[in-house]
Amino acid sequence: MPDLALICFDDERARAWEPFALTRPAGELVFGTMTQRARAERVFGAPCVLHLAADHLRGFEEGNAPPVATPAEAPAEGERLFLSSRAVPAWGSREVWTERRGGPGPLVIGEQVVGWYAPAGSGPVDPDFFLHPQTADRTGAVQLEGRVLENVWALMSGTPDQITEDVAALFPDVGSAELPEGVFRLGSHPLVLGQDSAIEPGVVLDLSAGPIWLDEGASVRAFTRLAGPAYVGPGSTVLGGALESCSIGPVCRIRGEFAESVALGWVNKAHDGHMGHAYLGAWVNLGAETTNSDLKNNYGTVRLWTPEGEVDTGEIKVGCFLGDHVKTGIGLLLNTGTVIGAGSNVFGGAMPPRYVPPFSWGTGDDLSAYRQETFLQVAGRAMSRRNLALGEGARAQLGAAWQRGRGDAG
Repeated sequence: MPDLALICFDDERARAWEPFALTRPAGELVFGTMTQRARAERVFGAPCVLHLAADHLRGFEEGNAPPVATPAEAPAEGERLFLSSRAVPAWGSREVWTERRGGPGPLVIGEQVVGWYAPAGSGPVDPDFFLHPQTADRTGAVQLEGRVLENVWALMSGTPDQITEDVAALFPDVGSAELPEGVFRLGSHPLVLGQDSAIEPGVVLDLSAGPIWLDEGASVRAFTRLAGPAYVGPGSTVLGGALESCSIGPVCRIRGEFAESVALGWVNKAHDGHMGHAYLGAWVNLGAETTNSDLKNNYGTVRLWTPEGEVDTGEIKVGCFLGDHVKTGIGLLLNTGTVIGAGSNVFGGAMPPRYVPPFSWGTGDDLSAYRQETFLQVAGRAMSRRNLALGEGARAQLGAAWQRGRGDAG
């Protein structure tokens, strides 16, 4: 469908998905093996041309991500499909939608409106729809299979099952990949090896509970036990340790214990330490032995900070959520259900509070504002180590995020 324009939008709920909403549109968050935007492109066979998101995200730059605009600037002509960033349409939805679509109307998953189809000539969509899609007229709605992510922690807890679904849909006829000598395979779920992926002798791949996909240029070094469902993104390296039920984005370095967790991209966890039931934003750098708790001593459900206040997740295991560009010092310990805002640098022997505001700097409760220019310098240096530049658009966008998160600091 080359003439169809796909537009992802962040509704009011997605705009509260902190600590990530301050620095990126929700469509650029990984769920399963790919970002929400990338999955929508594959499902509907159309490129995403725009993110409709909060104004402070203008200038967002990352890989092949489309630009960010406000809902009032949504395309008003041509054939358009607007899709919520929280929607996870089932693989095969394109065929269902193509068969059932008619004139302008909503897309529905379960009981929730998740999108709007605007055929050529149908005119603009009310900008309020993108913030409050549930108020839309449901006449002529196209019902799709799939799920809607309600809360930010669903990106973590639902990823293992989504990895299994993604691999089954994208590699329906995958065979049993041949392994180098000295690599051990357990179980019978699919193993997908991308071009130029590499596995050293002394690695155990446990396919008993789910598939494993090593994407293009991914590598796994000796003395690693990697258990599925698991995905290792392009150019990423697993340096050793025990990893299970995890999704690792592009150009990451992961070592130690990494379980039921997601590394969005360009994450550096090159040393030992435990990360469990965690979601790490882009450009997170964990000091050696940084370790989180993901289970309370009383085995109760975990409460988590949100912009609307602390809420009960209903989950027994919840680790930490670290925003983009967070840095930790060596030996840092993180409590169950810790949220660290984007751009923060926390270190020292004292455990930080369970909520650290964005762009914080310091030890334990002794936190001050991380100076904007210093933060931007460090972010640029970190990116240059991966042969990427902090462009002017991204620099301005991160500056706007700093003002939004720390404007009271001057």
